[in-house]
Amino acid sequence: MASSVNPTVRRRRLGQELRRLREEKGMTAEEVADRLLVSQSKISRLENGRRSISQRDVRDLCGVYEVQDQHLVESLMQMAKESRQQGWWHAFGTLSPTYSVYIGLEADAISVRNYESLIVPGLLQTPQYAESVIRGMWPEASMDDVENRVGVRLRRQDRLHAKEKPLRFWAVLDESALRRVVGDRQTMREQLERLIELSHMPHVTLQILPYSVGSHPGMTGTFSVLEFDDPSDSTTVYIEGVTSDLYLEKHSDVQKYGVMYEHLRAQALNADETRKFIQDVIKEYAL
Repeated sequence: MASSVNPTVRRRRLGQELRRLREEKGMTAEEVADRLLVSQSKISRLENGRRSISQRDVRDLCGVYEVQDQHLVESLMQMAKESRQQGWWHAFGTLSPTYSVYIGLEADAISVRNYESLIVPGLLQTPQYAESVIRGMWPEASMDDVENRVGVRLRRQDRLHAKEKPLRFWAVLDESALRRVVGDRQTMREQLERLIELSHMPHVTLQILPYSVGSHPGMTGTFSVLEFDDPSDSTTVYIEGVTSDLYLEKHSDVQKYGVMYEHLRAQALNADETRKFIQDVIKEYAL
């Protein structure tokens, strides 16, 4: 059964605490790896929360760092136990580890700034559009896999409709996302109508980046910037890949993407202009 505990967040915070203990001890990840006879990459993955961590791992690391506070050790081991529980998304079947990490981060984020160049963001998709996107992107996926992926995508949208602390979502879409016919013309018409509906929500901002803008910073690819309520959780840039995803947390990297996003927002149509633009495209699909 899926747990209410967010395992991704537990791993992330546990990794931050383990990094803090290592740095207080004045040890490098390589030195720790040598002491435990493991790879340096394992220590790095444990600290950045990208790898599942066992209670034994925590015990061994606390031993290397000579942690004397038994209460702290027990607390960290409890976090390790919780980090191995399943999140709600596991009820939808097997998902790639990288996608599971993103869902966990998104579930805990207070805001997401997203730039999309080709498709409507998952948080704003209708069921029919989502199914058509998934079938097109994963043509070899079974019917069950498609249903599970659609189910996860729609469940993620609950954050937008939460009565308390809904997700603050800001999306900049390239005009291509409106012009590319996903499914059929009716699917597109319904999807664009859905965009207008969601754009009226106080915590959702939608901007279209028209072709007339010409070249812009987003031409390097799509990305999302996730921010969290807990000050110990650093802002994260997420870049989706085919076989693996990229998570950037270094301040300089996050800052660069933040500046890129500000340029995109400045070049895009404002909220009212965006709704009018979408309405005009809807009329074209109705012809």
